Amino acid sequence: MRWRSPRPLLLFLSSFFVLSVGAATDDAGFRICAYNVQKYNATKAKDYRVRHTLTRIVSRCDITLLQEVMSPEAVRPLLASLNRESDRYDEYEYQSVSSKSLGNSPKDMQQYVFIYRADRVNVTGQHQYQKKESFVREPFAVHFQSDKTAIKHFILVPLHTEPRQAVQEIDRLYDVFVEVSKKWNNTNVMFLGDFHASCAYMTRANRKNIRLFSKPGFSWLIGDKVDTTVSDMTSCAYDRIVVHGTPFLKAIQPFSAKVYNFAKEFKLTKAKALAISDHLPVEVRLKSSAPLLQATPLLILLSVSAIVQHFLSAL
Repeated sequence: MRWRSPRPLLLFLSSFFVLSVGAATDDAGFRICAYNVQKYNATKAKDYRVRHTLTRIVSRCDITLLQEVMSPEAVRPLLASLNRESDRYDEYEYQSVSSKSLGNSPKDMQQYVFIYRADRVNVTGQHQYQKKESFVREPFAVHFQSDKTAIKHFILVPLHTEPRQAVQEIDRLYDVFVEVSKKWNNTNVMFLGDFHASCAYMTRANRKNIRLFSKPGFSWLIGDKVDTTVSDMTSCAYDRIVVHGTPFLKAIQPFSAKVYNFAKEFKLTKAKALAISDHLPVEVRLKSSAPLLQATPLLILLSVSAIVQHFLSAL
């Protein structure tokens, strides 16, 4: 019997391994992001450098919450940039859902804006919290549904607190939780945004006055020591992500909650990063609904190794 070199087989299997690991690491999961874009108005949206960088940031995420959006006109150029014909962005269609303008001052009215990939997630409901004198910018809850995630239905609740009222407003998120979970009969709720939940605005001693700490079932995914600011002069975990319930927590990829340092990733100077915002985005990834994408590289490696040993023993 003529001996045949296993090299073609090994090349094929190694290629399979690389592709499989790529699928398991690069494409697995569903990314949710939150970013305070700091007075994002129509004038700022017309700045090509700002819009280009913001497009790159948002295009990484399946859902992005933008805060401090000062006018609807500011969102349209960003959506147009995301949906333009190009090799980088052709894969997805982006849509948005926005709150009304919120605030106490005509000069500082802001919107919460969710930008999402319409082919991966659907908006099935929205609710503007309206209890007077609870918040300066009342949370705007959105109910999402996706077949791409391990958890199919979930609620996102944004909050950009008034800094000097941060402790009181974060505490009142519990009242929002009660209202929206009853409205949609769903306790899979995620709170996200610029809470000012750090440094002088919220201390460790304040936790006893915040029900999202004292009530069971709430998990804070961005730690106290994480720096969500751009400036070297500050190191504060202002921006947070909090989830309720064991099912939602189990649907999150472990250790995926983090800050996205786009300045470092895109090799931008501090000045160019600060032109967009003095905050950094925060993000978390939900597990994919596809079983193959839940496989870890180690599991794939063991499987490929077993196949290789089987074929080599048969030669």
